[in-house]
Amino acid sequence: MSVIEIKVPSPGESISEVQIANWVVKSGDFVQNGQVIAEIDSDKATLEMTAEASGEITILAAAGDTVAVGATAATIDTSKQGNAPAPAAAPKAEAAPVAAPTPAPAAASYAAGHAAPAAAKMMAENNVTATQVSGTGPGGRILKSDVASAMAAGFDTSAVPARTGERTERREKMTMLRKKVAERLVSVKNNTAMLTTFNEVNMKPAMDLRAKYKELFKEKHGVGLGFMSLFTKAVCEALQQFPAVNARIDGTDIVYNSFCDVGIAVSTPKGLMVPIVRNAEMLSLADIEKSIGGLAKKARDGKITVDDMTGGTFTITNGGVFGSMLSTPIINPPQSAILGMHNIVERPIAENGQVVIRPIMYIALSYDHRIIDGKESVGFLVKLKEMLENPERMLFGGKTAEEVLLGL
Repeated sequence: MSVIEIKVPSPGESISEVQIANWVVKSGDFVQNGQVIAEIDSDKATLEMTAEASGEITILAAAGDTVAVGATAATIDTSKQGNAPAPAAAPKAEAAPVAAPTPAPAAASYAAGHAAPAAAKMMAENNVTATQVSGTGPGGRILKSDVASAMAAGFDTSAVPARTGERTERREKMTMLRKKVAERLVSVKNNTAMLTTFNEVNMKPAMDLRAKYKELFKEKHGVGLGFMSLFTKAVCEALQQFPAVNARIDGTDIVYNSFCDVGIAVSTPKGLMVPIVRNAEMLSLADIEKSIGGLAKKARDGKITVDDMTGGTFTITNGGVFGSMLSTPIINPPQSAILGMHNIVERPIAENGQVVIRPIMYIALSYDHRIIDGKESVGFLVKLKEMLENPERMLFGGKTAEEVLLGL
């Protein structure tokens, strides 16, 4: 008998233990070399564990167990090669046709039953639960179109569990990622002089720009034009003018960055993750959209790596997709500031002496007052507001074409 040990892989430096999130096979199953057999969680990312040989697997660590990196999580007996059916002989001419074998069901993805942000918002607004919707997205994820289709078809109310009035509790062990997020958030509150300043943005110019060019943009670049790329581009221009917002404290030094590695907060089935768009100041809107889309998909599908989330200089979080009107986001250490986006709501404002209705978004900048003064934080938001309300400013370093022409 030849037995291969399957050891827990390392998600990255400084990580000594992980948690077995889920086994996609069970003891006694026959597995193929390279087949995904489990998902493991660290305090930074989720990884897949694969079989290193073909044979019968024996699982040694249960789902939910915390195990050391390098420990043996399972073994594979390569002397047992499964019971694969032998090829069928060719049927005689008079024989009845042989029915095609039923394919084995694919292993369930942990994305199944989880809603994408837009879908989650729509479900919350209409009191729709995940059990009432069938997801058609990657891995069974629920999309906004799935919610709309389910609502249009109507719901079988008999499938909704009746309320019994029972007073029960359900206890779940915190994942390593959730525990790490909790530790970091408490640390930020205790170790920084965090303050939040607010402003509002008239989103009509940006919405008009998007409506005018979204079809051509998608045809040209193969990706949709969203507000996140416009915000990221505007943020990069504002960070160049207010470098302290893009800096960090290291001991008794202030480290200023000439580059903008922008973290985009993404809600995933495993919790909040912040993948990084590298050198965002050098990217076009299309490149930013592609980077954000690719990283968000990796995060939600559990493919994100530690390197994808390490080293950001500034973070953007968008609570608006869940319907948030206003919030005070918490800084993502060791960064010194984070921008919060919120929902867009039509509100009355004064414009040229007249009261008009405009789509308004409240924006919030939480910052570490040890390194960023009020003048810089307010100036940053004002510059951001100017660029979003005058998108052409993004082409000229935060200035209008007239200001560039006049050398102002």
